[in-house]
Amino acid sequence: MWDDAFPSFLIGLREGLEGGLIVSILVATLVRAGAKSRLSQVWTGVLAAVALAMSFGAVLTFTAASLSATAQEAFGGALSVVAVAFVTAMVFWMRRSARSLSGEIKEKVTGALGMGAGVLILTSFLAVGREGLETALFLWTTARAAGESVGPLTGAGIGLVLAAGLCWGLYRRVLKINLTKFFTATGAVLIVIAAGVLGYGLRDLQEGGVLPGKAAYAVDLGGTVDVGSWYSTLVQGVFNLTPTMTWLQVLGYAGYLAVVMTLFVRGVRATKPAPATAPTGTATAAVPESARGAGTESGARAAAASGQRAAAGTGAPDDSPAGLASEAGPTAAIAAGGGDRAAAGPDVGAATATTTAAASGTPAASRAETPAESRTERSAAYHTERSAASHAETPAASRTETPAASRTEPPALSGADDPSAGGGVGGVWGEGADRSRRPERGVRETPDESHAHAAVARRRRPVWVVPVAVVAVPAVVAGLVVALGRPKPAGAQTVAVSETECGKGFTAPEPGRQTFQMRNTGSKTSEVYLIDPATNAVYGEIEGLAPGTTRDLVATVAGGSYAWRCVPTGGTAVTSKAVRVGGGAGATAVVPVSEQDLATPLKEYRQYVGRGLATLVAQTGRLNADIQGGDLDAARTDWLTAHRTYSSLGAAYGTFEDFDKKINGRPDGLPGGVDDKDFTGFHRIEYGLWHGQSADRLKAPAQRLAADAAGLRKAFPTQAFDPGDLPLRAHEILENTLQFELTGQADQGSGTELATADANLAGTRELLTVLRPLLTSRAPHLLPTVEADTARLGKLLDAAHHGNAWTPVNRLDAITRARLDGATGQLLEDLAPVPDLLEIRKSA
Repeated sequence: MWDDAFPSFLIGLREGLEGGLIVSILVATLVRAGAKSRLSQVWTGVLAAVALAMSFGAVLTFTAASLSATAQEAFGGALSVVAVAFVTAMVFWMRRSARSLSGEIKEKVTGALGMGAGVLILTSFLAVGREGLETALFLWTTARAAGESVGPLTGAGIGLVLAAGLCWGLYRRVLKINLTKFFTATGAVLIVIAAGVLGYGLRDLQEGGVLPGKAAYAVDLGGTVDVGSWYSTLVQGVFNLTPTMTWLQVLGYAGYLAVVMTLFVRGVRATKPAPATAPTGTATAAVPESARGAGTESGARAAAASGQRAAAGTGAPDDSPAGLASEAGPTAAIAAGGGDRAAAGPDVGAATATTTAAASGTPAASRAETPAESRTERSAAYHTERSAASHAETPAASRTETPAASRTEPPALSGADDPSAGGGVGGVWGEGADRSRRPERGVRETPDESHAHAAVARRRRPVWVVPVAVVAVPAVVAGLVVALGRPKPAGAQTVAVSETECGKGFTAPEPGRQTFQMRNTGSKTSEVYLIDPATNAVYGEIEGLAPGTTRDLVATVAGGSYAWRCVPTGGTAVTSKAVRVGGGAGATAVVPVSEQDLATPLKEYRQYVGRGLATLVAQTGRLNADIQGGDLDAARTDWLTAHRTYSSLGAAYGTFEDFDKKINGRPDGLPGGVDDKDFTGFHRIEYGLWHGQSADRLKAPAQRLAADAAGLRKAFPTQAFDPGDLPLRAHEILENTLQFELTGQADQGSGTELATADANLAGTRELLTVLRPLLTSRAPHLLPTVEADTARLGKLLDAAHHGNAWTPVNRLDAITRARLDGATGQLLEDLAPVPDLLEIRKSA
């Protein structure tokens, strides 16, 4: 779990810190502007952004869940590529824009203050919303790559909580972080993680059939690397590097990492700030490094807003979050405390007082505001902010400071400019205010009038309405997207079938997932198929539809021709008239297989079994001779050789009838266990040879085994072999291997279960060889994947073979055993479609 948590932790920490910085700048800007009453609007916008991000994640999750397996792979792969693009853009944007971030946000907030509550909510929503959407998308892709959600969500939660703590510390000036180094280091690590996500996404696109090269492996370490080890799990969880990777994955991973990392490192070197060298005697000499602003332009504006002056080109000292988001200095800290003190009056921050004293030559204590100073002066100073910023390039020495302009406390807003009183900056009338009582420009409302206007606004719109709405709207929209986006069956058609008429009532359906109610109106049980009449490919089927019954057939319909084919028991197939459905192709159909199609593969496999039985008779005869002569060492060697030959004929077990129990039966379930008289064959001799029984006790079982092998060879040509068993055995042979050999249940003392498993694998290969023509035409991408799986399992089994000896299963270490089980399970998963693809259908 924790290996999957690290990438999400990093993205949660970085995106959380970016979003937290933005929120801190918004809050501190409002505090310094004396507009604390409008903080709720900022938090409303932030809440809306969080709701949007969570709703976006829900849409991704439930939309993918409603898709088919192949479509899920393609959908997930495409979003992985999009997530990589977003993360890459975010890394480069933060490196480029961090220096001016604070100034830009403060400028937007200042403008929003004069345009009503809605604009301020929108400003904070847009500022935080992008970070939320990026986080949701990347977390979804990392959770999908991990195959589980607990680890990624836990890591993201820890990262977000830590980011919130860091932002609080920065805001309260109890913590300093070198943001330049932080974003550079996390940016480099995120590029490495994004390269792994890109490789995983490309693999998904290959699995979904969008990109080629699914079975073209550039790296295949499945036989040498333990996929269950802690180091392998860690590498896979953090970097998305797997023991088996296709050429496209490797090229995408290496190419992305080489290009993007090179550009990132080059950009970091190009934008690295030069050491500052302040001239002796300038006003900036007394400015603490941690209090420097965001550069000449933003610093000048900040100085104008707070009534300070500084030498042009060095950056003005600033208590605002410009000092945090700017990366001009080696450390950063948000001075929310400074904002609070500015609003409070005489309690001025130490850094500000020092700066003021240095700029004016007057002790900081003497710079405090006196009661005699009028609000008109402060308002005039406030509205000259932009004018002062536009003249920032003029040397500070050439300008004369006025007492009103040199105070560190920001001006209080006049009646027309006070947002809390219903007005906006610049005299724009706020929402919910009584326009008939609008004060004249420059005339301050009385406190009673301000409170009255606020009370009217509260009566008209409860405080909880907007926060609830911004959370409910994204949730409702997401629910509608999920509900309307799910493919739903259209109104079910009722289609009648009988011995003489098939498909009565069938009309051209709409494209998409459709449900057909199939009703048997005849007197015989029928097989019903929805087919492509041109190729006989089957889109859906119902087996054994009894007379008088109705059953649903669900199928996905796309552009093409469709018809019904009904095959009654003992009757001939009846096909309905074809209908045409418009639109693009996309529905998956299976070309049916007939007994005639399997005739040639069956003939070839019977020949293979015949040759194997001839070899088996000779080998069991030699084993019998060894035991009759008392040479038990030779008997052990010849026993293994003969048993491997028999185990390679696994697909024919069903046709051997009672001979299989006689030749290869186990003592499980016998009343006497290993001493039961019905315990015969290979495993009976194995038990005696490896449990110290004498040659005399084994003579009778050896003679019987040789006789049973000869009897099987004689009877086999006349035994019935169901053609439908061939596709089934392709999967069942290794199912038995996983159940009995790889668990050690079949072992009777020889410890050669892996030799038997190797023989079972050889039999599976032979079976796939005779079925190749049928599989290639129906699933051309299946065989290359299966062949790669069998090669991987074969390497693992060969590693346990040492000369004439095999490592017993119970002596394998846990890692090797897990690798064997995993490789066998993967092969079984890839072989699972074979029985369905090659099932004999009467519609053929």
